Amino acid sequence: MSETEILETHLQELRRGTVVLACLRLLVHPGYGYGLLEELGERGFPTDANTLYPLLRRLEKQGFLTSEWNTDESRPRKFYRTSAAGSRLAASLTDDFRAIAAAIDDLPTPDVPH
Repeated sequence: MSETEILETHLQELRRGTVVLACLRLLVHPGYGYGLLEELGERGFPTDANTLYPLLRRLEKQGFLTSEWNTDESRPRKFYRTSAAGSRLAASLTDDFRAIAAAIDDLPTPDVPH
């Protein structure tokens, strides 16, 4: 495995947990899966559909998202929105994320050989 592939694996692992938080924060405004997938990518959270859709269903089942179908257009779309419980979870995760980021900032930075 090349150094680039190893880096990508570690970046994917690092981002995995942040996608939950990003979804909860972005879905304070109703959104559907494909639109959310694009917005996540634009905002620095590249995600694929095989990861996002099961995540949305899981968060909905856990009560952190609500959903409703919009049938006004030719193709029905399921819109998701962060629930009150999801907002509380997002606030808690945001606090933890900031604490972790601050703790990392306080760690020494390794020298990078050139």
